[in-house]
This record gives sequence, structure tokens and C-alpha cells, in this order.
Amino acid sequence: MVQSFPPPSTEEIVEALETPTDFNFQLPDPEDEDIQEHDFQQQLDRVWKVCEQFDLQTDIWRGRILRSVRDREKKGGDGRGTGFINWLKKREITKSQAYALIQLANSADTLVAEGQLDPEAINRFSKRAFVETAKSSPEVQKMVSEAALGGDRITRREVKQLADEWTAMSSELLPDEVKEKASEGGLPPRHLAPLVREMEKLPDIHLKEMQREIAENPDIDTVKNLTSSAKNLSKYLDAAARVQTLKKGSVDIEMALEEALRIDCLNTAADIVKQATSLEQMAAKLFTTWKRLSNLADRLYVDTGASNPNLRSMLTCLESLTGETIEVQLDDAGEKIVRLKVIAEE
Repeated sequence: MVQSFPPPSTEEIVEALETPTDFNFQLPDPEDEDIQEHDFQQQLDRVWKVCEQFDLQTDIWRGRILRSVRDREKKGGDGRGTGFINWLKKREITKSQAYALIQLANSADTLVAEGQLDPEAINRFSKRAFVETAKSSPEVQKMVSEAALGGDRITRREVKQLADEWTAMSSELLPDEVKEKASEGGLPPRHLAPLVREMEKLPDIHLKEMQREIAENPDIDTVKNLTSSAKNLSKYLDAAARVQTLKKGSVDIEMALEEALRIDCLNTAADIVKQATSLEQMAAKLFTTWKRLSNLADRLYVDTGASNPNLRSMLTCLESLTGETIEVQLDDAGEKIVRLKVIAEE
């Protein structure tokens, strides 16, 4: 059953959408040399912010309208969404645009309904900041809402900064020494947040050494190096788990990882399992494409005869691709050729 959202009350409309709709702004004359550059930029910035607010509020209401049309169609339509699609066509709106606006409206209603965002604070958000807030955790949403209610202008940069602070200071993966230095301003959260996100992907067995190293050297260089190492570790483990060839063997992936760490070649090891995964996937795709091409060639051969010399000539040329040995030129001169023999076992 599709969840329907009750229409906002008149009070909510008044509270949330108090931006004037009469856009009769007086923009500064760009050729007026008496206006200082700083003042010129400030005047334009004030108008720009109002336009951003109106744009955000308009898109929220468009999303609510589209949601109503869609839900009405689901309840009494033909089951294929024809009425909704026709409604979009008349207004030259694509389905992807429509669902993006519906998602924005859902985010707005959810944030307000859950008390994470006061309707009065919406006017202080840029459109991108609002979307970013809607995607954030409830804790970050609360911090952003408090900042907006306090009178702060909320842009995407402020949302990201608050999100990074929350990620860094609330994570149990970072030692207390690191959090303490971050709270004192010695370690910017924008550097710690990526490290936390990469560490969250790793098994506990790989975290202790990282935590020890960053506790002993809580500086930006160590954070950056550990972030890179954690990212490579994650890539290695993820790729190794998907390589079918390794699953058939008796390889201890964890021990191989330990050895790669010991001789400082983790990046190469991570890349090799990633390339192995790609090669397996390409081989599977190559086989299915070759099989389909061969079947089509056989079908066309049956359907043609001596009266179709050009089609027969085309099939003859394609035999280098449809036979058991696939032959492909790697250059225009034909000096470099690769041959692949297909041996399929049922």
C-alpha cells in the first residue's frame, strides 16, 4: 500500500513559504564604476539567496503536486500509470525529474513531521543544502536544523562540515587521543571523516594496527596515509571475495593480505584481484556474446542461398569470430593478432 502524506495546513503554508513571489529586484548596474566590487557582489548575493529559497520551496510544492497526481493514478488509474505519464508529457517533465521532485517533497515532509526541521527554517537553506540534509543521518539533521533556527545561512558546505564533525566525533573506531586533538582544532574533521568511512568497511582484525598507529601519531599525514591504506584494504577484500578462480583454490586470502602488508605491496595486490575480477566478468560476457553471434550466423546461413552472395560473403568474413578460435586484429595493418580458443564444458 502506498503511503500518502496529508496535505499541509494553511498555517504550515504561511510559515514555510513566506518568501515574496514578486521578483522586482533592483540589480546594481555592472557599468557603474562608483559601486565598489565588494558592495556589487553583496547586492547580487542577497538577490541570489532569495531566488535559491524560492526555487527550493517551488520544487518542494511541485514534488507534492506530482506525488498527488501519481497516488491518484495508482488508486483509480489503468494500472500502467498512463494518466501520470500523460500529465508529465503535457508539462514537458521527464519521469526522472518527476521522481526527483517527489523525493524532495517526501524528504521535506519527513523532516518536518519527525521534528528534525522547523518549517520556519526552510528559508535559510539553499536547495542543494536541503537535499544534502535530507540524505544525512537524524543526528546531523538535528544539528543542521538547530544551526538554521539560530539564524545561520545553510549551504551544502555547512551541511558537509557538520556531517564530518558528527562522523569523526561519534565514531567508536577512532581512539580518544584523536578525538581530543580534533576537538581542540588540531585535526580537521574533513580529514577524519573519510578515514572513518573507510575503516567502517573493514573487519575488526584489520583495525587494531590502524588504531594503534593513529593514536601514536595523531597528525594529518598519518590520517591521509591510513585512509589510503584502508581504501586499498577494502578494495582487496571486496575484489578477492568476487574472484571465482580464487574460490576454487586453497588460497588463504587473509594470510595473503598480511603478507602484502608486510612487504608493502598492498596496492599491487588489491589491483591484481580487481583485474582478475574484471577478466572473469569479461570472459563470461565474451562467451555469451560469441555463442549468440554463432547462433545468429547459423540461422542466417540456413535462410540464405546462392541468390544472396553478399550475405554469404559477410558470413564467410565473420567466420574468424564465429568459429571455435576467435581471431581479432589489434591494429589496422594486421601485424598484431590475438587468437582465443573457446572450449566450453557443459
